[in-house]
Amino acid sequence: MSFAVRLNATVRGLRDAQAIVFIHGYGCGQEVWRHVAPEFEADHQVVLIDLPGTDGADGSAYDPARHSSLLGYRDDLISLMDELDLRSAVLVGHSVSAMIVALVQIERPDLVDRLVLAAPSPRYIDDAPYVGGFSTADIDDLLALMNRNHLGWQEPLAEMVAGAGSPQIKGELVELFCRMRPTVAAQFAELTFRGDNRADLVEITTPTLVLQCRDDVVAPLTVGRYVADAVAGSELRIIETRGHCPQLSAPGETTSAIRDFLARPPHRVAGR
Repeated sequence: MSFAVRLNATVRGLRDAQAIVFIHGYGCGQEVWRHVAPEFEADHQVVLIDLPGTDGADGSAYDPARHSSLLGYRDDLISLMDELDLRSAVLVGHSVSAMIVALVQIERPDLVDRLVLAAPSPRYIDDAPYVGGFSTADIDDLLALMNRNHLGWQEPLAEMVAGAGSPQIKGELVELFCRMRPTVAAQFAELTFRGDNRADLVEITTPTLVLQCRDDVVAPLTVGRYVADAVAGSELRIIETRGHCPQLSAPGETTSAIRDFLARPPHRVAGR
């Protein structure tokens, strides 16, 4: 089975133009990009996928051993891009997928022209002086809830991700989270919330845009600034919105930020 089929790849827009690949975050699906991705179809080849283990991907795409590390997700994306013959593409990764696309660029720089890291976090747990937004106890409690109650964790996590005053986004996230198989949800959450990719950031060598939500309890402003400082030559753009999903809460501003970034000549990192 091809990776395009496994990952439910959708390809639209100009086939011979530069590709822009949108990757969703934890527990979501490609539909979360529905307000942003179509805006690039007139001048890009637009590719969307569903990560292994999500409802949209083929059931065989997820392997507990392969996907016990973000490197498994990285390798899936690399295989898909090779299969579709995508080179010098723009990779847009949201939340945990911001780290996945960063790992792709580090491993295969020929595949990536630019990175857009939307609401990224290389580490969710505080590690003084680093402020990730959560204590170890916070993450322990969340993961314990997920393992204890397969139908009780979706609403509190969705409320945190959506942000205050976003009942529609919260409802959508609850529905998406509920579609995940319990074992997959727990393993991917463990990988996401206990991971530490801070050391990888300094290895990024392509022009990078960091999109940071102004009020985000999942990946606070301190994290966005940390990522922008760690990635040489990167640009930080603050989106005036609440929550962790700028593509849903502020799609127009998110689209404009990506457009502005792509319109500027690329600034390469010398000697890296």
